Amino acid sequence: MASMQTSPSPRPGSSGGADAAARAAELSAANINPKTGLATDYLNHFNEAIMLLEMIPDMPECSEDFLGWQPLSYAEHFKLSNFKARDLAIDAYEHADPGIRQDFDEVTSNMTAILSAIGDAMRGAKQDSTRTKLAEEAVGWIKPLIGRAGGIINGQGSAADVDFIMSH
Repeated sequence: MASMQTSPSPRPGSSGGADAAARAAELSAANINPKTGLATDYLNHFNEAIMLLEMIPDMPECSEDFLGWQPLSYAEHFKLSNFKARDLAIDAYEHADPGIRQDFDEVTSNMTAILSAIGDAMRGAKQDSTRTKLAEEAVGWIKPLIGRAGGIINGQGSAADVDFIMSH
């Protein structure tokens, strides 16, 4: 049974002749992958947390900056950003292939859960050395997931990669 499209514009990666080509060009011009409907700009949200965590070993006071980091959904990130095509990015995400979006959401949910748990643990830590160890561990866990999320955005890989990363 075919599903009906509720949006007047075709989904990323769908066929639709000239309309699909125009949509793909519009997405590409906005730095949104027309194949997946996802933008790497969202990963900046996680890269900010990584940057703060990487500073903690040399500047323990940066743990306070990291603790100020707040998780944001894809749509929340773009609504709060200066990204020129933020509405287009949100629309493309909402119309992305459900399987691609599920894989992407799973990876970003894992990153959010890790960063939130590290933040909770840091709030309870009494020593800078504990915060440093937590930061170093988190960076080691998150960086491969950021790479995985980037692969999904760029149309590479499979969900099995996430299972491999999370088990190692």
